[in-house]
Amino acid sequence: VQLQASGGGSVQTGGSLRLSCAASRRTSSNNGMGWFRQAPGKEREFVGAVSWRGDRTIYADSVKGRFTISRDYGKSAVALQMSSLKPEDTAVYICAVSRRAVPSREPSEYAYWGQGTQVTVSS
Repeated sequence: VQLQASGGGSVQTGGSLRLSCAASRRTSSNNGMGWFRQAPGKEREFVGAVSWRGDRTIYADSVKGRFTISRDYGKSAVALQMSSLKPEDTAVYICAVSRRAVPSREPSEYAYWGQGTQVTVSS
């Protein structure tokens, strides 16, 4: 399974971006999907995840209330709407497919990873 993320770019503080990610094919299991991010010199960190059905979501505290993750029921595609962006949100955003149907914040529970898309927020 290959994942292709798009929608990254450069915005000013307070701006918005919408990221999209689509899998090359549907997996054989019901899989949740998630977004992670990695800034230069930092470890990869969890951003948000959504269940296979699209009815359950979880977020990192740092983005809660500003970011919204969504997916259509059963489809191997996920979106991340980002608002009120801050310079500390600058990172490569990476989507992933989980081994579990429920949303997960643990990288070890993800089976497939995309290449990522760059998001840069300037002050």
